[in-house]
Amino acid sequence: MDYVVNEDFANAIESLTNIRIDSAHIFSGKPLATGNDIMITYGGDGTLLEAVALLPSDNIPVVGINSGRLGYLTADDGKGIKGLFKAIAEGGLRFEERLMLTTEGLQEECIALNEITIHRNGASMISVETLINDNYVATYHGDGLVVATPTGSTAYSLSAGGPVVDPMCRCFVLSPIAPHNLTMRPVVIPDSSVVTLRVHSRAGEALISADNRTYTLRDGDEVRVKMAARRVILAMPHNNTFYDTLREKMMWGVDKR
Repeated sequence: MDYVVNEDFANAIESLTNIRIDSAHIFSGKPLATGNDIMITYGGDGTLLEAVALLPSDNIPVVGINSGRLGYLTADDGKGIKGLFKAIAEGGLRFEERLMLTTEGLQEECIALNEITIHRNGASMISVETLINDNYVATYHGDGLVVATPTGSTAYSLSAGGPVVDPMCRCFVLSPIAPHNLTMRPVVIPDSSVVTLRVHSRAGEALISADNRTYTLRDGDEVRVKMAARRVILAMPHNNTFYDTLREKMMWGVDKR
């Protein structure tokens, strides 16, 4: 196998280990696709989400090695790296295709694996007028609204009170963040839906985040969120199902029978 390493990671390796990676094996920005690639991330879920944005092609699988706290999206906990690379070399990894979200109405297209979130910028509450396929649903008054994929249902959406969704389900989740009206609850919608979000902010602006990338919205801006044409191919932990991962990483206090 040949390899290239992200420039920042290569610098970190050199400073920590005195191992210098030749410039021919270092990339900045997006790496070039060769036609038979796998992207490997070393960090937590945030690192993997950053890597997804750097993928030069849609058909490149992503393999996460966890060195963070949770590592819900990663394939290895950092203890089986040699076995992981052996499985890569032998083509023995199991992969799943995951849905992504995209936006319309911003200056640039946003792509997200976990969620698109509109949230307040400052102390003032915001209002998010929400339509699904041009049908008015509700105006969420509070800290904002999360539109999550099934993959992202165990991330920000979950902390906002949203449901856990099997990543193979074909749906999105709308989860209000600290809603002013306590009767507001998360809503599950088909992944064929187009969600229109109109933002009203007393402070004059709000924020929109696509996973870990954040942009500014003005009062009255409208954004449409829908399923992206792109998919992400994620490596799965060896012999682990979604429910194994859910039990092990999310439910430490549950009796493991």
